[in-house]
Amino acid sequence: MSEPIDNYEDVTVYGLDDADEAEMLDAQNECTFIWSNKEGWPVGVIMSYIYRDGSFWLTASSQRARISAVKRDPRVCVVVTSTGSSMQRNKTVTYKGTCTLHDDDATKEWFYPALAGAIRPDDSDAAALFAKFLDSPRRVILQVEPTQRIGYDGAKMGKATAEWIAAQADKEANA
Repeated sequence: MSEPIDNYEDVTVYGLDDADEAEMLDAQNECTFIWSNKEGWPVGVIMSYIYRDGSFWLTASSQRARISAVKRDPRVCVVVTSTGSSMQRNKTVTYKGTCTLHDDDATKEWFYPALAGAIRPDDSDAAALFAKFLDSPRRVILQVEPTQRIGYDGAKMGKATAEWIAAQADKEANA
């Protein structure tokens, strides 16, 4: 049994294991993408992504406010949770990172089919059509390179809580 908890003041002890993080990044295809607007307020939207070679890859049309915001300040945040995936709920990881915008043909050629395949893995015709629709004149690709990671595993907190409850029951039974 691990050290019983007394409160939830420090949840950093419930970090997400590397294997669970890798599984979640592969199982999930949506994240919350967060940036700062020109007034300095944080703003976030749900976006589809793929994770390749240590970076998050997303896309949006260049007239979106998030694109001008990233041009102004490339510091962004990406949040991924296990909710909605085949994994157990209450796992999450947050990444602070730097965003680079791409609009070159070489990146588009590999990225559009990869994202479409992640969104429509069971229907290659639908994936091909989706990739075709992505290839629009003003579309850019966002690459987020993480600089800091904050992981959390709610199952670990649940286990620690159950152990604390059991320890309290043992104390009462032995008193």
